Amino acid sequence: MTDLQTTTRARRPRPKVVTLTEAAAARVREIMEAPRKDGADKPYVALRVGVKNGGCAGQEYTFAYAERIEPMDEVVEDKGVTILIEPKAILFLIGSEIDYETTKLASKFVFRNPNQTDACGCGESVTIIPAAALETD
Repeated sequence: MTDLQTTTRARRPRPKVVTLTEAAAARVREIMEAPRKDGADKPYVALRVGVKNGGCAGQEYTFAYAERIEPMDEVVEDKGVTILIEPKAILFLIGSEIDYETTKLASKFVFRNPNQTDACGCGESVTIIPAAALETD
């Protein structure tokens, strides 16, 4: 039997799955600092972002409060806030920028997603193709 030696090599930093604009980060801070509506004392740890099937274009972006970080969540820290990306949504969101826009009729998070190929007329659902796996040499 041979002794195998392992070496620890520094990993290069991975790019963030998503980035936030200043407006989106400010809105996430506001949401996270607000008291919980269910009256619980324990604060949420982050907002969880995902993608689900639905809507007329096929998929919808989702946001949910997270009470804990799940083992497979992608943790994104940007501009002083933490968001979590659901594991099944990572390939759909790679390279996206999350913004927060306020108009006369609505205030909402907006995704600028390079993987999005279509959207419905009302803007509530999208068609997204998964990002291609990066080739390594």
